[in-house]
Amino acid sequence: MELPKFLLGDNTDFPEDIFIIHLDYPRFIINLKDDEVEFMEEAEDLDEGELNVEMEGLIVLANDFYDREMERYEKE
Repeated sequence: MELPKFLLGDNTDFPEDIFIIHLDYPRFIINLKDDEVEFMEEAEDLDEGELNVEMEGLIVLANDFYDREMERYEKE
């Protein structure tokens, strides 16, 4: 099975939060409400500097993914 790079998630227990789940390495969940990131695994092959650079780009991609998804929902 081929999985998408990002998934959009919500939960009625957290009605103000919007979650983006990143399924590629490093796997993480970002809450777009406050940009809080929770890693689902340790990034063992990246040092802290490399991880920070990688995460900056991935957070931009997560936000782009969310914007694209919202545009598609609005068209329907």
